[in-house]
Amino acid sequence: MKEIVVLSGKGGTGKTSLTAVFASLMSKAVLVDCDVDAANLHLLLNPLVEERRDFVGGAKARVDTTACNGCGLCADVCQFEAIRLNGIVAVVNPLHCEGCGVCARICPVGAVSLEPRVCGQWFLSRTRNGPLLHARLAPGQDNSGKLVSTLRQSARTLANQNGSAWILVDGPPGAGCPVISSLTGSDYVVMVTEPTLSGYSDLQRAIAVADHFRVPTGIIINKADINSDVAGRIEEYAAATVRDVLGRICYDPAFTRAQLSGSSVLQAAGADLRRCLESAWRAVERAIQKQR
Repeated sequence: MKEIVVLSGKGGTGKTSLTAVFASLMSKAVLVDCDVDAANLHLLLNPLVEERRDFVGGAKARVDTTACNGCGLCADVCQFEAIRLNGIVAVVNPLHCEGCGVCARICPVGAVSLEPRVCGQWFLSRTRNGPLLHARLAPGQDNSGKLVSTLRQSARTLANQNGSAWILVDGPPGAGCPVISSLTGSDYVVMVTEPTLSGYSDLQRAIAVADHFRVPTGIIINKADINSDVAGRIEEYAAATVRDVLGRICYDPAFTRAQLSGSSVLQAAGADLRRCLESAWRAVERAIQKQR
């Protein structure tokens, strides 16, 4: 079983669209959308949700108003200004509470406790390309890295049960905690970039993260024809850092048509684009073979 993660240093490069293409070309794959803050792979795969579970990402303070004596110690020690006195008892603002637990420790009458914080939901769905694990983090909630880890571990369990040959992960953009949770322990990272100055800069940052965790990477230049000069600089960078350019995909409105219809890009693509996409996937397979 091999785990491939598709990443991009920035949003809008076409990462999710290419992930959906790869899903169409793979056999016996478990799909995972680790962009839990703004998941959208499900928009391209029309999933049927089979299981849903709450995601508990931490804890928040709760005050038993019948036991609170209004001493105010909890409000004094809270560094996040999440507790205040309302008349004679303490009141918690859950949006400010970080769940650190200092208030519960210092309360002299045991009126403050910590209770689990439900930060979102995660789902196991059925799609035309295989099972999909995806999630929805609630607005204003954190611990996205923990939610990503939950999805990936569930995907590995499911892949072992099903005898799946692949786990394909649609990772989040950027280079932060959710990206680290998405790529650590994977077999290969496909970096999708666009030939713009911001795309090139963010690509280098994302590759630096992957290199730090010693995960091999290859590059796909999407919309490669919109700026040939920057596309050439990306290719020079790939050669200088000894990594493969897995594909050069020209801009094509077939991607937009597929998004609007919720269908596979391969169905909407003309012959040239289809050959280009299939070639990119074969290059990914060859790159993974070289890692063995």
